[in-house]
Amino acid sequence: MKTARTAALPLFYTHVIGSLPRPQAVRDLLDRRAQLPPAELNAVLDDFVRFAIRLQEEAGLDVVSDGEWRRVQYVDEFLDRIGGFERVDRYEHQGEVKFRRVVVRRIEPREPVFARDAAFLRANTRRVTKFALPSPFLIAVRYWKAEHSAGAYPTPEHFMEHLAEILAREAQAVAAAGVDIVQLDDPALTYFCDRRLTSGESIHDERLRRKWDIETQFPLAVAAINRIAEGLPAEIHLHCCHSVYKRRADVTGDYKPILPRLKDVRVDRINLEFAYQQTGDITDLTLLPSHLGVGMGVVDVRNATPQSVEQIEQLALAGARLIGPERIALNPDCGFAPNALEPPTIDEAYEKLKRLTEAARRLRQRYAATP
Repeated sequence: MKTARTAALPLFYTHVIGSLPRPQAVRDLLDRRAQLPPAELNAVLDDFVRFAIRLQEEAGLDVVSDGEWRRVQYVDEFLDRIGGFERVDRYEHQGEVKFRRVVVRRIEPREPVFARDAAFLRANTRRVTKFALPSPFLIAVRYWKAEHSAGAYPTPEHFMEHLAEILAREAQAVAAAGVDIVQLDDPALTYFCDRRLTSGESIHDERLRRKWDIETQFPLAVAAINRIAEGLPAEIHLHCCHSVYKRRADVTGDYKPILPRLKDVRVDRINLEFAYQQTGDITDLTLLPSHLGVGMGVVDVRNATPQSVEQIEQLALAGARLIGPERIALNPDCGFAPNALEPPTIDEAYEKLKRLTEAARRLRQRYAATP
């Protein structure tokens, strides 16, 4: 639900999706964090996270995150903290051999694992704050494998149901820490936008070689999201991207297959991609259910060359002409670095964010001058 602070945000308010590129010093610290006492590690990371917050403020963003600088990867950090997962076998991803992580034990009840991180963010800025969590559907489809997981959870649906319960507690703790916006990251919902996947064609990523059935899977994913949103005293966003890995997208396709199916989702805003090729088409916005705002991805995080302010402004303006400016916030397409090793530099991200906020300023002026 909207709060007093989020309701006061301006037209075309600006926000990051979550992650910022980590400077090499942060990467080095994350590499050796197992060697450091937790108190020492947290103290040093606190200093770095303060810098990530200040960078966003200096760029002019209306809503800031902690840059996800405490995380090596946006999903795996959560899995590491809650336990029950192991690396068991290999798979290929964009020509690289990686090790699959799967759930092998039932996740035991414990205190929310992100409460301290959320409280630190809220205590270190006066801006509206956002904190991202992975969605139940994303984790269930990526990290359940029958031969390793069925002993703990007989089916992916059992696993997703328990994840929704765990993440609902996590979201409540994040909101209780004072965070204004809780975002659920779910690039897996965008798998249904990729006609190669839904038609059963081969795909480069071993994790995606499975049966995708939008009729049965999508309603279950929405139900899990609604379980988390229920009674949450914060605004809630759903982020559906095409994934970022070394300046490429894992999947392709516009949002037309999924937007009408979000009519029953109980979130405030859905954050989508429109700047990068083969992601959203601006006409997709005409299918957006009427109760949803949209975070328009108008900054390309994959290409190294920044768009001009004018290009960003024109893309956002095209969206406003379709659904009205009051429903639109502006953001980069995706997180700049969902994995700590993503190639963008912090300087590249900063320049792109400055151009984003300047485009938003121009759009507000434009609409303020319109009768």
